[in-house]
Amino acid sequence: MQRLIECVPNISEGRRPEIIDAVTSVIETVEGCRLLDVDPGKSTNRTVITFVGPPETIGEAAFRVIEKAAELIDMSKHAGEHPRMGATDVCPFVPISGVTMEDCIQVAHALGKRVGEALGIPGYHYESAAHTPERKNLAFCRKGEYEGLEKLSSDEFRPDFGPAAFNDRARKTGATAIGARDFLVAYNININSTSSRRANAIAFDIREAGRMKREGGKVSGKIMKDANGAPVRQPGTLKSVKGIGWYIEEYGIAQLSLNLTDINVTPTHVAFDEACSKAQDRGIRVTGSELVGLVPLKVMTDAADYFLRKQQRSTGVSESEKIKIAIKSLGLDDLAPFNPDERIIEYLIGGLGAFPLLEKNLRDFSNETASESPAPGGGSIAAYSGALGTALSTMVANLSANKRGWDDRWEEFSNWADKGQTYHSRLLALVDADTAAFNGIMDAYGLPKSTEDQKSTRDEAIQTATKHAIEIPMQVAEVAHDALEVAEAMADFGNPNSITDAGVGAMCLRTAVLGAILNARVNTADLNDKAYVGTVLSRCEELVSSVTSREAAVLARVDALLG
Repeated sequence: MQRLIECVPNISEGRRPEIIDAVTSVIETVEGCRLLDVDPGKSTNRTVITFVGPPETIGEAAFRVIEKAAELIDMSKHAGEHPRMGATDVCPFVPISGVTMEDCIQVAHALGKRVGEALGIPGYHYESAAHTPERKNLAFCRKGEYEGLEKLSSDEFRPDFGPAAFNDRARKTGATAIGARDFLVAYNININSTSSRRANAIAFDIREAGRMKREGGKVSGKIMKDANGAPVRQPGTLKSVKGIGWYIEEYGIAQLSLNLTDINVTPTHVAFDEACSKAQDRGIRVTGSELVGLVPLKVMTDAADYFLRKQQRSTGVSESEKIKIAIKSLGLDDLAPFNPDERIIEYLIGGLGAFPLLEKNLRDFSNETASESPAPGGGSIAAYSGALGTALSTMVANLSANKRGWDDRWEEFSNWADKGQTYHSRLLALVDADTAAFNGIMDAYGLPKSTEDQKSTRDEAIQTATKHAIEIPMQVAEVAHDALEVAEAMADFGNPNSITDAGVGAMCLRTAVLGAILNARVNTADLNDKAYVGTVLSRCEELVSSVTSREAAVLARVDALLG
């Protein structure tokens, strides 16, 4: 698994593209780091930058961003709608793949030390990287914003790194917050009003911190205090949500500007629906929303599942269809087009070329198979046959979920469609995996063999690659065998008008199992580990027997209904 950390520095410049370009250009000068997204805002005068890299080098890229921003941005001349305190206002590290939060904390602490010593920029560690409980909260660290940085010399706000003085250097660069956190979704919700006050009121209704409680429940009422003289707060309705309201001149509307700090507690779709409800209570309508920067795929698919369930529709639809549903349901195209390829982090990390066969159209895939190249071969075709079989079974489940008169069974069939989609995704991934495994054997045979050491290395590589070329088709066989459960269920009690589709699906899955086993068996002849070979061949016999009888049962059911 690739080890990746995401870094999301926010710089205090959103209006001068030449400055933004200069700052972001330094990221890919660092080995292994890749710029994913640059999202400037004119009204906020702030740009959200997103890049990824391994834990070994991402700190260097972040340092270069902070260094360049400090060189080009003068905070004494900055103004914008968003709270800020530095040229690089915040610089959080987020675990993405193959890393832990502890890895991110280590990177954050090392970067803070270097920024303080080498650049003379003061700042604070926040969220999981905080040294004290109160500094976990970014709002506490940023209290008073840039204009309040005289606080650096106070005991309460003495910086975690850099000089404890608002000196000439700090007057230009401001202060920086460097942290480690889980994935935060910056989410703006649009309303049919130009009043920032109304937007603020709705944000206070839903954000976790809520608002100050006032006597008589009136805005003009006196703030209530507890026995210790501390203000009493009336909490909002949603946990792990921060928010304010503002007016965005470039759009001519007011927005709720929310930070969803834990999407497992309050996901995007819940925040959207709650904002709709609270806005309606105040005579205001939500018109759409916008996601700032990149988001995990989970944000989109979870939103689609939520809205599909509200409509009592099957959630077992394709990933691309779910993304379309999420965009329309959340109104993400209200202000500007939403391009999933540019906004979903997994798509950008994966990049084009990750699945060369699947990216072909049907004609090109067929022509590639028919060419003189030995790959793609039977293994990839077996995996694709299985994917088509699961697709047919899933189709029957979705048709059953939407069948007139079966409204009380939509959830039952939705669950079957979800299972089908899971099998379908796994088999599609194995189409390219099988060809890659074959190419691995060819690469191993191509290694040099002039010396004894080279021969030994080559032989070992051939054995490793051969074992992998057995394991991949065996995965195809196992997944396709398990996927038969959906075809069986749909043949037994699915929409009878689609019974033949379930039958064809079962036949495709049987072909997938038998075809994959042929590819596994042909490679066992070249493997020296005979114990492993024996185990594989024994499992092959079990799978052949099982899939043959299960397919026969499905076809018997089809014949009975057709007869």
